[in-house]
Amino acid sequence: MGTGMAYCGLLCDSCPVHLATLEEDESRQRALRKAIAGHIREHYGMDVQPEDITDCDGCRAATGRIYSGCLNCGIKKCTIEKHIESCAFCSDYPCDKLRNLFTLDPDAQSRLEDIRGITF
Repeated sequence: MGTGMAYCGLLCDSCPVHLATLEEDESRQRALRKAIAGHIREHYGMDVQPEDITDCDGCRAATGRIYSGCLNCGIKKCTIEKHIESCAFCSDYPCDKLRNLFTLDPDAQSRLEDIRGITF
């Protein structure tokens, strides 16, 4: 069973970090984490090593296992402080944090817009 959608509209079920977490074969999991770290270095210019790709069950999961790169996510913190289920329900939608995310993942914006269309 998947973890669903993050507060920001990203889908955990297709997130490479979450997929690596679910991988039971250790050699395959190491290969996935190495590929993820390479992608992050190449596309985001961050110095990330495979061991930095920690297990993640999604930012809404009660397990406490969240990718180290998302641990201090400002979007997550904001939705929790505002006691809202998703950025789609925020009166400040879309904020600058979301606009930055949408440049990286336009599908997240589409998912949040769909929710807003149903509820507003």
